[in-house]
Parts: sequence; C-alpha cells; structure tokens
Amino acid sequence: MDPSPSGTPGEDGRLQAVLHLAESCRYEAEYTHQVARLALMLFDELRPIHRLGAEERLWLQCGALLHDIGWVEGQQRHHKTALRIILDTPLLPFETRERFVIASIARYHRKALPDEKHDHFAALKPADRQAVRVLAGMLRVADGLDRSHESLVQSLSCATSNQQLVIGCAARRPAEVECQYALAKGDLLEEVLGRKLVVEWQLL
Repeated sequence: MDPSPSGTPGEDGRLQAVLHLAESCRYEAEYTHQVARLALMLFDELRPIHRLGAEERLWLQCGALLHDIGWVEGQQRHHKTALRIILDTPLLPFETRERFVIASIARYHRKALPDEKHDHFAALKPADRQAVRVLAGMLRVADGLDRSHESLVQSLSCATSNQQLVIGCAARRPAEVECQYALAKGDLLEEVLGRKLVVEWQLL
C-alpha cells in the first residue's frame, strides 16, 4: 500500500483496513455497503451547503462501514460498542484524531446526538466536532433509508432552499417505511444544516 505524506497508509490502504475490521466483526456486508453508498450520495449532493472536502468524505465512508460492527457483541448498545472497538483496535492505521472522529460518527448513527458531555466528542477540536455533527447526521438518514435491509433506494438527489432540504429517492419498490425512518432519524441533519427535512420516493 502507498504511504501518505505523513507515513500512514493512503486512502486505499485505510479502506482495506476498515473492511478487514468490519469482516472480523462479521458485519452485514450488503446492508452496510448500501448505507455507506447512500451516505456518500448525500455528502456529494450537499457539498454546496456543508463545504467539506475529501478528508471528511473518507471519514464518513469509514464511519458508515463500521457503524454496526458493535453487533458482534449483541444489539444492545451496539453503537457504543462500535465506538469502543474503533478506539481500541490495533487493526486501524489511523492517528488519534481520525480515530476519534470516525468512532464518533459510528457511535452517533443512532440514539443520542453529539454532546460535549461525551468524552470522545469533547476531545475533538471545534471544527472536527462540527464535521462529526454533519457526517453523523448524513449517516443517520442513510441508515434510515435502508431500514428494510433490502437496498430499495437505488439513488437519491437533494433539492435545497433556505428553509427545506428535500431528499428525493428513486426506489425499485415502494419505500414508505425507508422514508419514514430516514425522516425520524433526520433530527441531527436538520439541526446542523438549519433546514426542515422532507424525504420522498418514486419508483424507478
């Protein structure tokens, strides 16, 4: 693998390490990759608003691929288990800052929103805390958009105004449940982008 200027593995090597960790935790591959794909679509569609770059996009991809690895120890508190595994594992070639960011994105895919009362989040610099809020907000919505684990949503597009963010989903079968769950999990994205979320679907 090609080293980056800092001496750590390049993007491809880091993604390989992330996938190796996910596989070691017996992740649900098809579902996880669908969630990651949708999260990255949201990132790309919303670039004019969030103005984050390639580094943050990679953080989102890694957090999405690892968000459910806590299931290896059971469903209960699996988001917190994922946080612990990412922070502690020797399998990931990330520096401390990236490890905390990616772990926080994975942890906040469900349940509580980011809070400076949480040590791992408070340890981040303000700019990284804001990035986690935005990226975890996208991951929560993407997770909701595959509630059925059937990859119903094939593509999405976003239309924005000063008041609204409308996510339009192209689905291969009716996706009311997916859209309902995405909307229910859209609280963080609404907060960080300052827009009311609307989620719609149409058949391909």
